[in-house]
Amino acid sequence: MPQKSVAHFFLSCPVVSSVLGSGRVRVPTVSKQNFNSATDAEIAFYEALARSDLEAMMAVWSEDDEVVCIHPDGARLVGLANVREAWRQLFSAGVRLAVRTTQLMANTSMLLTVHSVLEHVSVEGEQNLQPPLVATNVYMRGAYGWKMVLHHTSATPEIPEIPNHNNPRTVH
Repeated sequence: MPQKSVAHFFLSCPVVSSVLGSGRVRVPTVSKQNFNSATDAEIAFYEALARSDLEAMMAVWSEDDEVVCIHPDGARLVGLANVREAWRQLFSAGVRLAVRTTQLMANTSMLLTVHSVLEHVSVEGEQNLQPPLVATNVYMRGAYGWKMVLHHTSATPEIPEIPNHNNPRTVH
């Protein structure tokens, strides 16, 4: 089988045009799981991604209809229904992704936390290493603890070496 980039797997699961074009769509109830910190929510996010677990993934997201998700080289998806449909399609493709994050940069306030990380993504069962992806995850503190309101992942530019920040940094 020819090698495909990680971005290919995201792009091969397009969000159905009827979902994008129909405006508001009824969204199934989201779990009221509480996350005590943005870090707890982020751990749950990447665990759900690794397991291709749609319900666990959606439990991380805010129930606010203003959530945003952008997959590598993908469209800007706004609204919980569109975000859910994109993850459903990705998970239903049967591809299992292993993701390891590094170089966390965090900006935290009482109600909002922004995490910038490098995602080292591999397709389960393949040996080829892909260049890391750059991800921004934004979490908001609300009635049910910390929930994701934005996930944006992009391919890294072709540069000789990405500086290594050995220790996580928190900016206040």
